[in-house]
Amino acid sequence: MFTKILIANRGEIACRVAATARRLGIKTVAVYSDADARAKHVAACDESVHIGGSAPRDSYLRWERIIEAAKATGAQAIHPGYGFLSENEAFANACAEAGLVFIGPPASAILAMGLKAESKQLMEKAGVPLVPGYHGSDQDPVMLKHEADRIGYPVLIKASAGGGGKGMRAVYKPEEFADALASCQREARNSFGSDAVLIEKYVQRPRHIEIQVFGDTQGNCVYLFERDCSVQRRHQKVLEEAPAPGMTPEMRQQMGLAAVAAAKAVNYVGAGTVEFIVEQPPEGGMRFYFMEMNTRLQVEHPVTEAITGLDLVEWQLRVAAGQPLPLTQEQLHFSGHAIEARICAENPDKQFLPATGSLQVYRKPTHVAFERGAVRFDDGVREGDAISPFYDSMVAKLIVHGATREEALAKLDAALAETRIVGLATNVQFLRHVVASRSFAQADLDTALIPREAEVLFDQDRVGRDTAVAAAVAQTLLAERALQGSDPFSRRDGFRSHGVTQRRFDFEYRGEAVQARLSYGRAGALTLAVGETEGPLLIEPVADGSRFDLQYAGRRELVQTWAVAETVHVFTARGATQIVEVDVLAHAGETAAEGGRLTAPMPGKVVSFAVKAGDAVKKGQALAVMEAMKMEHTIAAPADGTVAELLYAPGDQVTEGAELLKLAAA
Repeated sequence: MFTKILIANRGEIACRVAATARRLGIKTVAVYSDADARAKHVAACDESVHIGGSAPRDSYLRWERIIEAAKATGAQAIHPGYGFLSENEAFANACAEAGLVFIGPPASAILAMGLKAESKQLMEKAGVPLVPGYHGSDQDPVMLKHEADRIGYPVLIKASAGGGGKGMRAVYKPEEFADALASCQREARNSFGSDAVLIEKYVQRPRHIEIQVFGDTQGNCVYLFERDCSVQRRHQKVLEEAPAPGMTPEMRQQMGLAAVAAAKAVNYVGAGTVEFIVEQPPEGGMRFYFMEMNTRLQVEHPVTEAITGLDLVEWQLRVAAGQPLPLTQEQLHFSGHAIEARICAENPDKQFLPATGSLQVYRKPTHVAFERGAVRFDDGVREGDAISPFYDSMVAKLIVHGATREEALAKLDAALAETRIVGLATNVQFLRHVVASRSFAQADLDTALIPREAEVLFDQDRVGRDTAVAAAVAQTLLAERALQGSDPFSRRDGFRSHGVTQRRFDFEYRGEAVQARLSYGRAGALTLAVGETEGPLLIEPVADGSRFDLQYAGRRELVQTWAVAETVHVFTARGATQIVEVDVLAHAGETAAEGGRLTAPMPGKVVSFAVKAGDAVKKGQALAVMEAMKMEHTIAAPADGTVAELLYAPGDQVTEGAELLKLAAA
């Protein structure tokens, strides 16, 4: 076994690998960029080496610097994690040439499976079922359009060297093909350095089910059952679970053997995932087709660990050190059900727009080191850390395990309800909505679950106006109580020598102005009026001092709040929301904001403009494309108008809030 390894990654996966290495007595070396100088993964390792600037191309993708760091620190092997260089055959070869063990498959296997078209041809020879499509080398747009017409719409355009949903577009009509192809190729070129694509039949009501495989240098290969990853947004996974609901033992074995055949076709070694698209025809049953193979550890590997009780990173280290697989196929078993939720810095209600900022409050649910039945929280951040635009938007992974799927669902919702993040937008409440949705709760799964359940997933606020206002008023009163001490004449909720006193509060809640009036009665009695709702307000801090018991409008709830500037963040068992305190005097005399401004919703790069100065545009028309956090985002016209001026050029880096173009009203 190795005595020291270098982890060529960052964030939660670097922390995850370091934890297993520490348990096995293996020393670890971290690498870090300028942006990650004080990152959690740096502190999690025994040594650390600075490798360059904040952008991945200046640090985590500079494999020559990583190899230099490994040699300088005496590391014997390099664990690539996932993303970055994990599926780069040149890096794997460079490690071997430098006398370092690459903790992953052979470069030949990475190359064979890294190009989707070539891998499909290999799978066809190995007898693995394939989706009808075109996987050839001719990339002429006219020819690709002809192939799409031949296959029949809808079709899926996929970057041949792609992954993670990047460089992928579904096309439903022939006239949409050219624009979708251009966008797909542009994103593929930016993400993978190649704009080659393949065309496949777009399977209706598909499920995304993947098989975890493991091979060793002795020629053994096993499958560690399946994971269902059907719940996706923008072709990227949101929730993953194991085992797949509705999977029969017969189909599990068929898919497992097909996955092993795929791995053996390229002499696979180490951890890998064979991804299948599973068709659910109206007549019933399921048919599966090979989609791709990820030649690395997957983000969702913890759900497999949960149901099998195994440490897959330990398996990776043992196999890379030349040891045989710890178990045979016959010795592998699973129990219970596990679900993983990806907590991301993004705003689901704004088309999952990535968010940046600092984790001003970051409180995790109650959890322990992973044991079967426990709640597990994998992350690479701490309270106060910044989420930058340079890397992926994922903040953490929440994993739960239960005896049944229903038990796992209940644990997941309870853990999400305990998660507290303030400082930037996240998808925590959205995840709770998905878990509670009819489709997910009843395991009616396919990759269109999110758009199908949109009505109950987006623009939801389970807290409600009255509770939000009452909580914000309570936050103010408790803060004043803490400042004013115990003098009864100075306390606003205490002794009064005369009758009732009133106090006005102004708020903005979900874009609407709300006014509340608080009446102080004798002996500290409080009455709150919010719109048509009026009633007693009772506030009682609980023992830990961070929460309070709130009674108002017929509800009694345990509430936790944080005030950041004018915004009060409210957390209850039902959900979380924000409400803005408005200082009427401070805002008196202000005029409406200048119209006609189109600004960057996040820091990033301008990819292209779809208009030029003088063009007339309609509300909702695409005006520009930006790239941030590895994804493209379209900026649309908020109203009819005329483009007055473009303020940037394609390729320019812009800050959040930068005005991209001027739009004159129609």
